[in-house]
Amino acid sequence: MPEISQNYIMSTSISIKEVSGKKELKEFIYLPEKVHKGHKGWVHPIYMDEWNYFNPKKNHSFAHCDTILLLAYRDQKVVGRIMGIINHKYNEAKSESNGRWNFLEIYNDQEVAHSLLRYVEDWAREKGMLKMIGPFAFSEKDPQGYLIEGFERLMVIASHGNYPYMIDILENAGYTKEIDLVAYKVDIPDEDPPIYNRISERTIRNNPKLRLLEYTSRRKLRPMVKPVLELLNKTFKDIYGFDAMTEREMHEFASRYLIFINPRFVKVIVDSNDVPVAFVIGMGEIGVGVQRCKGRVLPFGIFKILKESKRSKQITLLLGGIDSKYRGRGLDTLMGLKMIASGREAGKTYFDSHCELETNHQVRAEMEKMGGVVIKRYRIFQKDIRT
Repeated sequence: MPEISQNYIMSTSISIKEVSGKKELKEFIYLPEKVHKGHKGWVHPIYMDEWNYFNPKKNHSFAHCDTILLLAYRDQKVVGRIMGIINHKYNEAKSESNGRWNFLEIYNDQEVAHSLLRYVEDWAREKGMLKMIGPFAFSEKDPQGYLIEGFERLMVIASHGNYPYMIDILENAGYTKEIDLVAYKVDIPDEDPPIYNRISERTIRNNPKLRLLEYTSRRKLRPMVKPVLELLNKTFKDIYGFDAMTEREMHEFASRYLIFINPRFVKVIVDSNDVPVAFVIGMGEIGVGVQRCKGRVLPFGIFKILKESKRSKQITLLLGGIDSKYRGRGLDTLMGLKMIASGREAGKTYFDSHCELETNHQVRAEMEKMGGVVIKRYRIFQKDIRT
């Protein structure tokens, strides 16, 4: 196959160009709000974060990946975008040869989609990849999977809010299911279930060297960020697509999310040496606030976001984990009860579990034990690109 040129003509009417400067990166970042104009379920990205995310100098994940950003043009107008990624660190650790794509945004146009996908597939094939998966970015901490159920619900942070037509477009381009993820809605009860109280009391009694920490300020929470993310690296190591964070990536992750997290929705259990052995992190849902400021946090958008986060009845569960040595001891129930209590005190009425792998039967069982019901389903797609 000949080397891919800077301008790759896919048809007489569509051209594909690599993003090579600030002007083109701006078009890449702001295209989605044009595609989704009038889409009630879609939420703008936080643009301050987007500029950092797509900047190799600010996002350390680029250091161990090959990447490509593409724009599609028709009649000199931008009509689509996509990002291609090859995560060498992950592929080497898992003995895989997978390319990835994400952030595909198009109008309902099969030809544009084919052009962008074909370009990324050719790029990955030239680099020795055998398979493409997507939407999937640097790791599972980034938005992953396209909605296949639950289109009527508002998009939550670190997820996709695609139109239904994207699924048909991908299937027409030869993509099939790789794996699904689900999101649960779990109602916050008016009173704690008695059995949970008994489990919690037993957990405290049987683990006298463990302490549950709660927080009232981000200042007090900040020193625990790195230890908690180190535990996340340990507990998530076998999760599909997980790429362990470096210390620099931990700081980037904290900078990206800590401003929006209400400390009262963070629960950490530590051992006698104050080392975290379990944690759960939630946040008041910010979607409506982000819509109202259209993703522009500065100078005044942050106030709209924080105001709507307080008004929202939803807590979105971002992350949680338990050290394998402490599983089965009731720590999940103990943290869950404390989170329920904090939610009630804040006037919240339900949790959104965010994305759980369909194969994560242990977490799914916990959600369903608490009365959770699946409200969204996301799909990661795959395609063999060897021929």
